[in-house]
Amino acid sequence: MQIEEYISKYFDESKQIIDKINRSKIASAISILQKTKDDGGRLFILGIGGSAGNASHAVNDFRKIAKMETYTPVDNVSELTAWANDNGFDYIFVNWLKISKLSKRDTVMVFSVGGGTDKASKNLILAMEHAKEVASSIISIVSRDGGVALKLSDACILIPVIEEDRITPHAEGFQALLWHLMVNAIH
Repeated sequence: MQIEEYISKYFDESKQIIDKINRSKIASAISILQKTKDDGGRLFILGIGGSAGNASHAVNDFRKIAKMETYTPVDNVSELTAWANDNGFDYIFVNWLKISKLSKRDTVMVFSVGGGTDKASKNLILAMEHAKEVASSIISIVSRDGGVALKLSDACILIPVIEEDRITPHAEGFQALLWHLMVNAIH
């Protein structure tokens, strides 16, 4: 495949994703974020791998542009690795949320390709279960079949799978597109 053909294919896949994303789920997520901000709640953004990089960038935008108190545990490598060392990687987010005194006024936003399964991202699942226990809202931006995030989220935005070979780049790319949309909707 020639590079120009590949570029066209990638962009065509992106257009298909845009056409298939559930806009009412995006609107629900924006409503949750606006309520969280209006009520003086905080936003906690979680992600692993490339989604962790997105979480860090999104914190900047929600804080600076939307003027919303926002945090991610992935910005503090020392604390994150200490939790992993002392309690295991599965508990890095839930323990951090407990120390942060996550409450019903707060929202947890999850960026994940798969949304958490019995084989991957147990740390995200435990964090979402804790959020449910304390009645925090959960927003997720995920792909594949949505995983556990689809079941636990108050608003789960599912990035449809168009091409199996590009699930991760599309999922992580659309996380950025969607959080930018949300930031600008509530600022």
